[in-house]
Amino acid sequence: MSDQPSPTPEKVLFSGQRFRIHQVSSELPDGTRIEKQIIRHPGAVVILPLLDPDHVLMIRNYRYSVARTLLELPAGTREPDETPAETATRELNEETGYIAGNLQFIQSFYAAPGCGDEQMFLFVATDLQRSSPNRETGEQIENEVLPWTEVEAQLDQGAIQDAKSLIGLLYGLRRRQQAR
Repeated sequence: MSDQPSPTPEKVLFSGQRFRIHQVSSELPDGTRIEKQIIRHPGAVVILPLLDPDHVLMIRNYRYSVARTLLELPAGTREPDETPAETATRELNEETGYIAGNLQFIQSFYAAPGCGDEQMFLFVATDLQRSSPNRETGEQIENEVLPWTEVEAQLDQGAIQDAKSLIGLLYGLRRRQQAR
């Protein structure tokens, strides 16, 4: 697109522990003014932890925003001055109690670009060593080890409803198919 809106200064509407909401005003090339509310987020990671080539380490995580426990891949928000790899290492240990001997960056993507700028970084973790979880206050998380056949069944049944986990798991399945 060559005719992009020209932005004006942003106004902070809300500033919370993990994100801020900004009011953004822009002028379109035809002179029309628009206003949008945008969630400004420091970024996050999602980790595909492989206990071995046939088993994925997932978590059951209670999510207050949807009032449900979801089957997910471990993930978490970046801290200031923390690289995505450092965040992935920290979050994997905090949520699962495992440390990765090998952490491979796969790609980044926007979680929900229609309403925010949260950039997520996907990693694959292998050579896992058991440690002890260091969960944040209020986190209700349980580890669940699934064979890839069960992951596929869960996907087919629509049981995995977390978008970042879908991306990571579908990447993992594609990688397995290419290795055959």
